[in-house]
Amino acid sequence: MKKNEITILGAGLIGTLMAIYLKRQGLEVSVYDKRPDKRQKPYDEGGRSINMALSHRGWKALEEVGLKDKVLPIAIPMYGRKIHDEHGGTSFIPYGKVNQAIYSISRGKFNQLLAEEGERLGVNFNFEHKCVNVDFRNQEITFETEQGESKIIASAIIGADGAYSALRMSMQKQIRFNYKQEYISHGYKELTIPATPEGEFAMDPNALHIWPRGKFMLIALPNPDKSFTCTLFLPFEGTKVCFDKINDDQDLESVFKTYFDDAYQLMPDLKTEFFKNPTAALINVECYPWVQGTSILLGDASHAMVPFYGQGMNCGFEDCSILNGLIDKLGTNSWSLVFEKFQKKRKSDTDAICQLAMENFVEMRDSVSDPKFIIRKKIEAKLHELYPNDWIPLYSMVTFSDMGYAEAYAQGKLQETIMNRVMADPLITENWNKLDYEDILYKMETSKAV
Repeated sequence: MKKNEITILGAGLIGTLMAIYLKRQGLEVSVYDKRPDKRQKPYDEGGRSINMALSHRGWKALEEVGLKDKVLPIAIPMYGRKIHDEHGGTSFIPYGKVNQAIYSISRGKFNQLLAEEGERLGVNFNFEHKCVNVDFRNQEITFETEQGESKIIASAIIGADGAYSALRMSMQKQIRFNYKQEYISHGYKELTIPATPEGEFAMDPNALHIWPRGKFMLIALPNPDKSFTCTLFLPFEGTKVCFDKINDDQDLESVFKTYFDDAYQLMPDLKTEFFKNPTAALINVECYPWVQGTSILLGDASHAMVPFYGQGMNCGFEDCSILNGLIDKLGTNSWSLVFEKFQKKRKSDTDAICQLAMENFVEMRDSVSDPKFIIRKKIEAKLHELYPNDWIPLYSMVTFSDMGYAEAYAQGKLQETIMNRVMADPLITENWNKLDYEDILYKMETSKAV
């Protein structure tokens, strides 16, 4: 066991990117994953999303490891939300300024690209190694493999093994480990809008499509093969429209024709996919501490969030970047010091983005269909245009900047209070483009001072 060796649990996006960072630091890196190597032994992910939404924080990390130009060709820019109403009409809400976009990217292709870069740099990948226990006193990891049980000694361990992390499970057996998980009332199911018979996109490929219906919604993201991956979010039970009440083709057809008819017309395999793909749950995880000696939790293992701000992967990539920066600053002589500094710096920000992700669910499924919401966004965009350094919309702070999530959350709450007062004007629908924008900014600055 050498000081320049490090072990990563999890060969997903976060674990693989962290391995690349560490290898570029000149460290010996071994990655272990319970799943097979998908390149050698393809497996069905069971309806799991094949799309990720890559934005500024993620791109920044990829640029740091020299991969931005390799990733760009497999990413599709989405410049805003395309809102589909119940009558088939659409409206477009830009995400930010002109040319600002989030990018739809295939999880599988992205993961493969990162793994190949890791291997090129000399990362040692070990698949079909299921971590069953970590003995922190001896830094010993026990794996189950096809050949039976195996054990290794690791000088430093990074758990990037997702929301159901094996490293975190071992930490939960330690004294004074706080852990909280929350499943929301909604589940999700993956569906598909295929390419047209002519091999083209069936809808605008440069938008994230949303069918908001109050207590539930459908979304669609473009794929490089000209299809769209759709995700249906419904309550599990207890409402008029829920997974519990869709039991046959007739039930399914009734729901889709009533609420998502324009999408239904583009989904020839809907019935097969709906009853074949599993209904998955959505979990939010909070825990602390993330560190046990020279072991640390990273990404979803320490802060799994619901997907409604599109920041899960981006936040995890930013974790990797910040941890790498601390290694640059503090070196590798004391992993426990590096890890302690990381959790102290990062915890408040990950708490904030987890909360924002929860809150954004309500906005996506409900608020975006309200005409006043569109006016509100236009007012905020105008304020940002006039005062680019003083008024930055919350979405832009989170998605298109490096600002800490906690700071963005606090600033967003202040701006929300001001905008609630502006929108309370009963004539705002008629007069929104005649507002005194300087006065709105003055009120915000006054509120800050108080």
